Amino acid sequence: MKTGRLSERRNRLDLKPMPFPPVTQNAVFLNIPYDDRFRRLYLAYIVGLTELGLEPRATLGIPGGERRLDRILELIQSCRYSIHDLSRIELDRKPPPTPRFNMPLELGMSLTWQRLNPARHTWFVLESEHRRLQKSMSDLNGTDPNVHGGTIEGVMRELCNAFVRKGPQPGVPQMLETYRKVRQQLDDVMKVAGTTNLFEARVFKDLCFVARAVASSRSR
Repeated sequence: MKTGRLSERRNRLDLKPMPFPPVTQNAVFLNIPYDDRFRRLYLAYIVGLTELGLEPRATLGIPGGERRLDRILELIQSCRYSIHDLSRIELDRKPPPTPRFNMPLELGMSLTWQRLNPARHTWFVLESEHRRLQKSMSDLNGTDPNVHGGTIEGVMRELCNAFVRKGPQPGVPQMLETYRKVRQQLDDVMKVAGTTNLFEARVFKDLCFVARAVASSRSR
């Protein structure tokens, strides 16, 4: 009797399991801060991942509202990997002083997804300082972050350490060369997008395209 009532209630509520989005094997969910102090490293992540044959994906362009978290989760689920840079979770300088919790929140979502579906997702934590993760997130003790030291070269070095690829792999000097060429085109990319804000969906998409084009032109 109880089972029947439960089944009837489920039908009334139309509770249906949500299908998982297909996983793109070379896609990387990029969980990083979007602010001017992070501009150089933001571009370094785009270039470094592209050089490694990976596809950066970000929450840029996902609108706010009650569906935002659902869409972020769907984006994480569609990516084979995720990168979580926790180097900027300190208090924001603008009043009121507030810690930045978006990066830890999205790390928690990725960690949970990976625990439930270990074959579908792998996550990496990056930091700028040694031993700070043990203080900021002691629950992650036993997890060794990739420490980039807050430099472009460090980000590229740690991406190479995280994503050891089969066959020939680009070196950091090669990545830095691509970074310089993409940086030279940054003003034109933003002009075409009609914005002065680096952290917009159109700019992100175009920077990924430019990085792929530069990398491909060198390999010909």
